[in-house]
Amino acid sequence: MRTVIDVPDQLIKSLDEVSGTEQRSRAALIREAIAEFLRKKAGASAEAAFGLWRDRQTDSLRYQDDRRAEWENR
Repeated sequence: MRTVIDVPDQLIKSLDEVSGTEQRSRAALIREAIAEFLRKKAGASAEAAFGLWRDRQTDSLRYQDDRRAEWENR
């Protein structure tokens, strides 16, 4: 899929320097940069979930069982 974006001239100049050094196209470098950005963002979301229960008085399994019991007792 093609996408049009505006990139400042200085970034294009830097990108062209890396492109020449690594013998890779601008497009390949941009795809790699986007993929790395998305990996970092996905990892940050997963890491944010660790430790959510550390300050709770009950463990997550007990909490789950209690919530299910509420539905069973209706």
